[in-house]
Amino acid sequence: MSLFKAFDFKKKDSFVHRLDPRTKLYMAVLLFVLTVMFSQVIILAIIFLSLVLVLTVARSVGAWFRTLKALSFILIFIVIVDSVVMSAQQVQYPLGYALTTIVRLLDIMACFSIFFLTVHPDDFAQALIQLHVPFDFAFTLAMATRYVPTLAQVAQMIIDAQMSRGLELQKGNIVRQIRNYVPILIPLIVSSIRRAFSVAESLESRAFGSTKRRTYLHMLKMAKKDWFVVLVITLGMAFSIYLNFFVGLPKWATWKIPL
Repeated sequence: MSLFKAFDFKKKDSFVHRLDPRTKLYMAVLLFVLTVMFSQVIILAIIFLSLVLVLTVARSVGAWFRTLKALSFILIFIVIVDSVVMSAQQVQYPLGYALTTIVRLLDIMACFSIFFLTVHPDDFAQALIQLHVPFDFAFTLAMATRYVPTLAQVAQMIIDAQMSRGLELQKGNIVRQIRNYVPILIPLIVSSIRRAFSVAESLESRAFGSTKRRTYLHMLKMAKKDWFVVLVITLGMAFSIYLNFFVGLPKWATWKIPL
């Protein structure tokens, strides 16, 4: 399912992939803060173009756009609902406000997609552990990120199997289409429960949690390029805060979509 492509790690030889996972986590968090801090559509659009550039450097922009395509219905729904609500509240430029919300959502999706598309779940867990996050929590979170693409593959196999038996997912009105997904959800839930029991039995057979002191084969180390990226992002964040709260944005940055 293309909806979960943004969580499917693919090993590639790119500058972004070679960065330390902690660097990419720091970058994702700061970009998320920037996205929430600004409400001007031009600033959000600049952030979006910067994120697309990073995805292009990581050679992962195709996977992200496939996820975006799968979410297009939800994005259109948000535009319609926001426009109606803002119109009812007599907000100036309701459609422009809705489109600004869409750009912000795209920024949030992109900044975390960069992280999940370029960081292996094992490296993610190791990064959290070296950040002094408890091992149980780090392991659980890494397992969850690893499980999302697996769940999507299982769901796609169930969809193919049911369609080969004559199930038509797009037939009928919206209520009928939702009901058509019941033969997919039930096997998917059963498969997920069985997989969870299998993972639990595997952990118990390996005496998971029997010792608090753990050793690791590979330890992550920050390279010069990681510190350079951290410095650039930190300076950019500091400049943005200074510009937004102490100096003020230029007039061109405060332009609103007149819709």
